[in-house]
Amino acid sequence: MTIYHSVVRGSLALLFTSGAIAWIDPAFAQEASQAGQPPSDSDDDLHNREGGEIIVTATGLKRLDMLAGTTAVEGLELQRSQAVQIGEVLMNQPGVSMSGFAPGASRPVLRGFSGNRVKLLIDGIGSIDASNVSDDHAVAVDPFNAERIDILRGPAVLLYGSQAIGGAVNIIDKRIPLRLPEETVHFDGLVSGNTAADLRQGAASFDMPLGQGFAAHLDGGYSRTGDLKVPGFTVAGPLRRDLLARAGSLEASDPSLAAALRRQATQRDVLPNSGSQTWSVTGGAAFFSGDSNLGASLGYYDTTYGVPARPASEEAEPVHIGLQQWRGDLRAVLALGAGLFDRIESRAAYSHYQHTEFEGDTPGTTFNVEGMEARAELVQTERSGWSGSTGLQYTFRHLDTVGEERVQPRNLSESIALFALQEVPLGAFRMQLAGRYEHASVSAPELRFDRRFSTVSGALGLTYSMPSGLDIGINANRVSRAPSPEELLTDGYHEATQAYERGDPSLKPERAVGGELFARGRLGPADVSVTGFYNRFTGYIYEANTGQFIDGAPVLQQMQGDADYYGAEGELDMPLVRTDGLSLKSELRASWVRAKLGDGSNVPRIPPLALFGALEGAAGAWTARGEVAWAGRQDKVAANETPTDGYTFVNASLAWRPLRGNDNVTLLLKAENIFNVTGRLATSLTKDYTPLPGRDFEASVRVSF
Repeated sequence: MTIYHSVVRGSLALLFTSGAIAWIDPAFAQEASQAGQPPSDSDDDLHNREGGEIIVTATGLKRLDMLAGTTAVEGLELQRSQAVQIGEVLMNQPGVSMSGFAPGASRPVLRGFSGNRVKLLIDGIGSIDASNVSDDHAVAVDPFNAERIDILRGPAVLLYGSQAIGGAVNIIDKRIPLRLPEETVHFDGLVSGNTAADLRQGAASFDMPLGQGFAAHLDGGYSRTGDLKVPGFTVAGPLRRDLLARAGSLEASDPSLAAALRRQATQRDVLPNSGSQTWSVTGGAAFFSGDSNLGASLGYYDTTYGVPARPASEEAEPVHIGLQQWRGDLRAVLALGAGLFDRIESRAAYSHYQHTEFEGDTPGTTFNVEGMEARAELVQTERSGWSGSTGLQYTFRHLDTVGEERVQPRNLSESIALFALQEVPLGAFRMQLAGRYEHASVSAPELRFDRRFSTVSGALGLTYSMPSGLDIGINANRVSRAPSPEELLTDGYHEATQAYERGDPSLKPERAVGGELFARGRLGPADVSVTGFYNRFTGYIYEANTGQFIDGAPVLQQMQGDADYYGAEGELDMPLVRTDGLSLKSELRASWVRAKLGDGSNVPRIPPLALFGALEGAAGAWTARGEVAWAGRQDKVAANETPTDGYTFVNASLAWRPLRGNDNVTLLLKAENIFNVTGRLATSLTKDYTPLPGRDFEASVRVSF
């Protein structure tokens, strides 16, 4: 462990030194920093645009578009997609589904990957919670105060961690001010409510300059939902028939259990015990000196949410989860002038997290997490189109579970990584290279368990830019991921998932070799992005339903074997009408993934083919939009996993900007699942008894002054 502690001390020293130099001697910084000023073309404090296009960047690169299929969600689209959990916010984006364990707990699923294979980031640093431990654990992130959400799919996630083979979601907020506000006080606010969950929510943030290069930020949010309204029966047809058959066979011998099973089978219209209550508050400050800056923030997140009960047993006290997280963040950027290197960027975060599972009012298992993540990147000065960065990253997590139904021993995990990303111009071509070396350890002292893993990952992308504005390219990658403590050490009944979960202490690192073909950019008047991908895994780690039961609970076992993942995703934005007073455009999105184990069986919980279409018209202050979201039937399922039927949701929205000439106030009316169709997620552990919301009407107001 000594090497780890030395490295993290060095990383933190670098962070503080960078900031201190910027503070003490501004001569190190360049003059008139754009980093310390808001964009000149933004009247509502929104952000990095280029000709109306949202640009996703990486440290040292102007664009991150070869080694990642990138999507950015902001502005009106983000307001239209707002939800309590980040998975629900993003589920209609190409290549994205969600875990959907409960309305209060949902992580993004990217290209069929979830949990430990998808990295959740806040301004480039991990969420440092326990949401990757189990699907019932909520993400400790409040989406309501996000400025923008970036989705990265593909090998570019090597920049953020080898755990994130599937992709990364980066939530960009202003907890540490990003710039010096021009106004005396800049205010952003959002208020909304809906009918499906009786949602009532509000969020507000304040940004202000304090003089002498200082800026401060304060934000807070609150949301409350009741039990979710759903179409028809809560329990899926096959399970409902099984429950009723069991009730009939038990009628004489155990009438009370028979009655309970019958009530569960015939429950309809409302998903019991699915309400939630969440609030958060964050404050931060930053100092800007030329191109250098130093900032810090402290935030608190608190949520309580119900966990729908798995049918098939006597009715017990409802289970709910109480979650709290304290999080502190630091950022330092030191401008180095016009030499070989342009700047040093450093980020660090510390989190103290607690998650308690209650049965009625009685606390059961408690998960305590203490963790930190720090990274420092040395950014090259761009020369003749050659650019890039080299960095160091350290992560630490101490997890301790307490309670009679303890599912994991106390464990510690650490990793240290060195990574680099380079972009090299080659005439009409561009080449991007990324590499990462990571050394990780997992230990559980009470079991005398101590394992160490070294992994190497790399990616290479080549792109040709056509005169029309379309980029076509190919990339190849070799990635490796060490098993997580959850995959290695879990062993016990988990009250919230209502399953017996088992890890495998002998798991080896999983490795994948694959590649992508893509076309992204402008094709005539349209914006297009199409990607086909393939990954061949050796030692793929997955959680299988064994078909066995312990005390009536299904046994979920971590296993390892070869696997093939392949698929495609794409989106097309096509303007149909453009006049001075009217614009009309269409949007098409599609995603498909197929995942098979080495023996030809199916990988568990893979999303089906999904199609999405929208027609949007804007005239003056009004924007009207209609959407159709279609998900196919998923019958290519793993052993002891039930198929899911397809569904089609029809949505509509109307936005009005009452202040002429700007977007500072937006009123939005939205209707979702207008025809009240039953939908179930193939990616959800609870799909057989937790359907998607029914017909929903929502109103929201966003302001920015």
